[in-house]
Amino acid sequence: MNTHISQSIMSREWIQENLLLGKPARTYFRGLVTPLNVVAAIIICVGLPLIVSRYIFGLAAVTHASNNQPWGLFLSWGLFSGVPLASTGFIMAATVYLFGLRQYHPLLRPAVLTGFVGYFFAVVFLLVDLGRPWHLPYPMFVSFGTGSVMFLVAWHVALYLSTQFVEFCPAIFEWLGAERFRRWAVKVTIGATIFGVILSTLHQSALGALFLLAPAKLHPLWYSPYLPLLFFVSSIFGGLSMVIIESTLIRRFLPGRMDPANHRVLDGLTLGLGKGAALTMLTYFGLKLIALAHGNHWNLLNSGYGAWYLIELIGFVALPCFAFVLGVRRCRPEIVRFAAFWAVVGLVANRFTVSMFALNWQLPHREFVSLKEALVVATIFTIELLVYRWVVNRLPVHREHTRYKSARKRHLVQAPQPA
Repeated sequence: MNTHISQSIMSREWIQENLLLGKPARTYFRGLVTPLNVVAAIIICVGLPLIVSRYIFGLAAVTHASNNQPWGLFLSWGLFSGVPLASTGFIMAATVYLFGLRQYHPLLRPAVLTGFVGYFFAVVFLLVDLGRPWHLPYPMFVSFGTGSVMFLVAWHVALYLSTQFVEFCPAIFEWLGAERFRRWAVKVTIGATIFGVILSTLHQSALGALFLLAPAKLHPLWYSPYLPLLFFVSSIFGGLSMVIIESTLIRRFLPGRMDPANHRVLDGLTLGLGKGAALTMLTYFGLKLIALAHGNHWNLLNSGYGAWYLIELIGFVALPCFAFVLGVRRCRPEIVRFAAFWAVVGLVANRFTVSMFALNWQLPHREFVSLKEALVVATIFTIELLVYRWVVNRLPVHREHTRYKSARKRHLVQAPQPA
């Protein structure tokens, strides 16, 4: 009897400490009534019935998508924009474990979490967009075609989502106090990182390869055999920018969830990430010019689409790249953070252009986004933010678990040195 009582007390204590943030249940639930949570609740209450109606009445109930305009907001935002912005995990894991830049370790777990949540909700958006969502595994198991881009994307996204979960498992097991499982997860981290880098390199470029199948539908300024390479390179500076943005937002809105030591080094790490983003954006800018010259479509720049192409190239690539350089040279992390937001907006604009606005550009009448479609996207994105905040508030993501600080330091020391 005493053992059962003790276990019950320990269970209640664990729930209060790890789920209720150390507060009594009544205090915790009262604290949930904040302006931000109220707005989120309103968005979810409006959007969830729309998601239900989509599954009852079909896609036509919430979107203007058609055979002529097959990809709308669900995929342009949730997949084609979400996946490159979720490249944070493989970039930071490779930086720390493969390249040996261990000073960036404080940003590793947040990056892996951002990547995992981003990929998971990309699949959620995909399930909402598919006319028959129960056919999601078909490219993997039913309609086998190893030469198909969809076969490649489906397998790689599924495997990489699983890989990122494995990479994040040490934080989960630390939170649960499962020391034995944590040791197992730490041992496979480096192998999972190498596997994840290979998968990310392939599926980020494969998303661009999807559009190579539609040379007559995609505008010539954006159609290029360099699309797979452009998608991959842009995912690198997109992921670096997201790491900067995520750490900035956590320090601003959840400062208590970040270790004081991480606070002190964050500005320096931000400058280092800005340097990497600047170099990658400069590479991307050069590739865009090469792709334009390869297609020999200079005459198309004197058109409405050409004007937008120049805005995208100069306003969303060259200028944020210059801002990154300026911030790094002047040691101004706030400029680097501004440039990161700018770069992410530019990447999203490019993905929307390729997947929506420049696709089937010759059609006389086009409807891009309906109000219901925008509400569904806002609902899923709100849930995504709430899930991320819930995890950061409870798990050791931006802070060291006091019980495992020394163990994590030993693990870093034992990581392989770069060749």
